[in-house]
This record gives sequence, structure tokens and C-alpha cells, in this order.
Amino acid sequence: MHESVSESNTSGSIYDDFIQLEQLSYVNGKPENSALLKQELTDFRVNEELGFSLTGSGDHLFVRVRKTDVTTTDVARRLAAVSGLSLRHIGYSGMKDRRGECTQWFSVPLASTDERLLVELEDPTLEILETRRNSRKLKIGSHKRNYFEILLRQCSGEPAGFEEKLNSIKRGGVPNYFGSQRFGRDMGNLAQIVQLFAAEQRAISGGEKVNASRRGKGSHTRGMLFSAARAYLFNQVLSERIQRGSWSAYVAGDVLNLDDTARYFTVEAGAWDAQLQQRLESFDIHITGPLAGVTDPKDRYASLSEAADIEDAVLAQFTELVRGLKAYGLQSGRRPMRFNPQNLAWQWLSPGELKLEFTLPRGAYATSLLRELCITN
Repeated sequence: MHESVSESNTSGSIYDDFIQLEQLSYVNGKPENSALLKQELTDFRVNEELGFSLTGSGDHLFVRVRKTDVTTTDVARRLAAVSGLSLRHIGYSGMKDRRGECTQWFSVPLASTDERLLVELEDPTLEILETRRNSRKLKIGSHKRNYFEILLRQCSGEPAGFEEKLNSIKRGGVPNYFGSQRFGRDMGNLAQIVQLFAAEQRAISGGEKVNASRRGKGSHTRGMLFSAARAYLFNQVLSERIQRGSWSAYVAGDVLNLDDTARYFTVEAGAWDAQLQQRLESFDIHITGPLAGVTDPKDRYASLSEAADIEDAVLAQFTELVRGLKAYGLQSGRRPMRFNPQNLAWQWLSPGELKLEFTLPRGAYATSLLRELCITN
């Protein structure tokens, strides 16, 4: 759940009009029902669960906080300030929504004698829930899942329509689109990365030797911009697969992901069988899409055949983004094209108020689930 780097607009970028999320394909057509989202901060609650057990001792203090109407990055900056450390020393597993009530973990290499400094953090927007010691820093992507409680207000449309959509989501899962948070306000993160890539291309065309260090991991900000570009491209491929009716159906050459893991595998030509089909239908495995970048010729998990043809045709429409990611040395990767919300339940609190509860794996966006359910404002 990434946050905006800035509020730049897309004026003057290579692409005059970025494709907005609402323009991408829906599984069962664009919903006709609508609702209001995040009208109050407590309407959107998220609780993060780590993917490992804390050791109870070590140099890193893990701090579980409840934040309200404040960004993850702001909390990290405040931790750095009170501890007298630079921002790079502060660890967290993922971004959480600003407008909402969210609990998540942070880590800081803080001596036991300095733990008292944390009292300076607390105010009406930030509460410390617990602290524990661990031997290592908290890294991005190390949480296992997020629990959501969401209240939709002023629901417009028949309750049966909402429930039909929810039951469809239970049966078939949700397209694993990256949410709008990844792209920034008015797609500002994408505008910035397009400008960055264009500037570098002009420099190269003019014979300028580009400093190799610029092609490394770069700054935190640059990393978020790279992520926005890869997310945008992934979304386009996923939209095309939905349009073709194959976002959750195997086509020759697809790369598969084992549910709730970072493990991938491919299937030899002609080897797709009833057992694999059953595993796909039961959410044990998922079709994946590309995270664009440099592909190692020895990569065992690169798409082939029909799947590769679809991906290549979509990515060919965005050559500047693909070329820029490769120029900076971003390694290609894969991402599941769907997710299956666990423990999805709902309750009508009143004729116009619908409460949702569900659990999502890391990397999945609640807004992608809501997108299939109704139009939210």
C-alpha cells in the first residue's frame, strides 16, 4: 500500500493520458452499485500480521503502533527523529493507508536505555501498542497478511446486487491490480518516472556518459517511482488477460505461483492436466504476470509461447517505460494475477451501511476488491 512521492500531474509527460484504474477491465463488468468509502477514519481499519516470530532479544526494538490519519513514512520519520538516527535505519514491512486506523510494526536499532525516548512519539494520531526485541531489522515485505474491517456508507443499489458481487468474489477471487496508492495523486509518480527516463535517454542520445551509480538501487524515492512504473505495466497486462477471459485460466507458457509463497514453476508443453486445473480452481496455484525489467537468459520462470506473446504485445505499447526500467538495471519478476480474500464476511448494519471483513496476503490491495464490488467515492 504505497504512498505518493509527490502531487505532480502528468502534463508534458511522454504519455499525454495515463490509463486510469477505472479504465482497466473488470471481471464481470463495471459495477453499477456505489458507496462512500473512508467517510470517517474508523471506517477503514487494517491490522498487520508479521510473517515470523520475534526473538525477544537483540539490537532492534520492534514497535507496534496504531496510526490514524498519518502515513507510514511520517511515522518512520518521527521514529528516526526521536532516536537520533537517519531514516534508513528505520524498518517497516509495508505502507499502510493514511486515511484510516492502521496497526503495523516498525523497527529501530535502539538501546534498552533509550527506549524511554519513544514516549515522545505518542499523540492523538499515534499510539504505541507494544514493543519487543529482535535480532534483525524489519524488512519490506516481511509481513504475512493484513486484516481489514471496512464500512461502506450510503450504499446505492439493491443489497442483493452487493451480495451477488461478494459471492462472486468468494468463488473466483479478485484481480490482483496494484491500487491507485502506488501511482500517487493524479498519477504523479508515473509522471515523474517518465520524466526521469526521458531525461536519461536524452543524455545518452547526446553522448553523455551516465554515472553507473545512478543505475543502482538509488534512493527511496527513486525506488518508489520504479515500483510505480512496474505496477502500471503489470496492470495493463492483467487487464488484457481479463479482457481475454484468461486472467485465472491457464494458457500455454504461463508461469504459475504457489499460493501464499514466493515460489514459481512452469509446465512443460502439453503437460497441463486435470490435477493442475483443480489446483488452479481451488486457489492452490495462480497464473502470474510480469514485473518488467531485465530478464536473465537463464531465468527458469520467464513466460513462453502464447503467454509471452500476450505480455510482449502489451508491453510493446509502453516502450519508454520498459526501456527505462531496463536501463536502470531493474530485474524482472512475477506477480500473481489474482488473490483470494480469506474469511470474507459482510453484514448490513443499516439499509445503507455495509460492513466488510476479510484477510488479504501481503501485496494485495483492499481497493482492488472494492473495485469489483461497487464504485467508491
